[in-house]
Amino acid sequence: MHAIEPLIAHVDLDAFFASVEQRDNPAYRGKPLIVGALPGRRGVVAACSYEARAFGIHSAMPINKAYRLCPEGIYVQPGIGKYSIESRRIMQLLEDLLPAVEKASIDEAYLDISGLENILGSPEQIGSAIRARIAEASGLTASVGIGPNRLIAKLASEACKPDGLKIVRADEVLDFLAPLPLSNLRGMGKQTLRKIAALNIRTVGELRTVAPATLETHIGKAAAASFRRQALGIASSKIVTTRQRKSISKETTFSQDVSDPARLHDVLRDLAAQVTQTARREQLAGRVVTLKVRYADFATFTRQTTLGQPTHDERLLLTTAWNLFNNSKLPTEPVRLIGVGISDWDVPEQAQAQLFAQSAANTTNPKILEAIDKLTDKYGKPLLRVGVNKRSSS
Repeated sequence: MHAIEPLIAHVDLDAFFASVEQRDNPAYRGKPLIVGALPGRRGVVAACSYEARAFGIHSAMPINKAYRLCPEGIYVQPGIGKYSIESRRIMQLLEDLLPAVEKASIDEAYLDISGLENILGSPEQIGSAIRARIAEASGLTASVGIGPNRLIAKLASEACKPDGLKIVRADEVLDFLAPLPLSNLRGMGKQTLRKIAALNIRTVGELRTVAPATLETHIGKAAAASFRRQALGIASSKIVTTRQRKSISKETTFSQDVSDPARLHDVLRDLAAQVTQTARREQLAGRVVTLKVRYADFATFTRQTTLGQPTHDERLLLTTAWNLFNNSKLPTEPVRLIGVGISDWDVPEQAQAQLFAQSAANTTNPKILEAIDKLTDKYGKPLLRVGVNKRSSS
């Protein structure tokens, strides 16, 4: 009996945030759309349409640089709630279609389609079915790459964007990789790229011709081994369907530095609500609370404390984070960024029992939290908040 050859698909939603906005607002379609901070404020591009990319704009670019490149573009702030809802719908669709799905981010997933030819058809048919299902259910396009491992599947989806399908079979891997720029390899930073370029190497195929010892001399043994494996198309084909995140955190960068404690408290309250809503949705409860604060000079401080019991209650998270802010000998200067997070998850059964045992003074009735979460999921933004004493530090 022959072993089943691994076959991995990578699904990448095209310009996801921008595509959702263009779908929902016809006036944005066919226009350079930039989702992120508004021009004139601090912040970066979260996503942009392909029309905006033609101007050289890309994600993580400072928003004011984007505006200089494309002042005629449409600039909108992200609606993270509705993107999360859309992502969950699409991931559920993929899980209904295929047995092994790993969500890699809000807009991409890896799928194990090994041995499914007799059930779902050829790789071409499976990839086409995935794209068609997504388009039919959401009105969005996705690019799908299929290959013998995660690396090749990911590179294949990048090669066929937007709205494409590319299949790289095992015997095509080396030819597929050969002309790709070195920057396509995972973990290839600018500094490493410059060191390899000094060897007059520009493509993945050329990298394969360099003696391992020579490559090690220039970039170190571990990096040389990693990039050589990638250049040969060697990578994992493992799909992790139950990966649990290590932490949940949210942060806000202010357009102008903030010194008003009431304003900082209100923002921290919103962040705590977002963190705990995500935790409840994923059935997580954490013991460690982390506060992050950045000042005008970019000096950044983090403070942590461990709770006596796990929580996903926003009142307890807010109270704890606010105590850290006030009682941790932080600088008294205006704040540029503030954030909060939770981690160190308890096992679900134990956490649930302890959550119900928490004192009423520090936590909220679970039914109230459930009602708030349902409204947030439905409308894409928090409409209700549990009562919290303003600026309380007790």
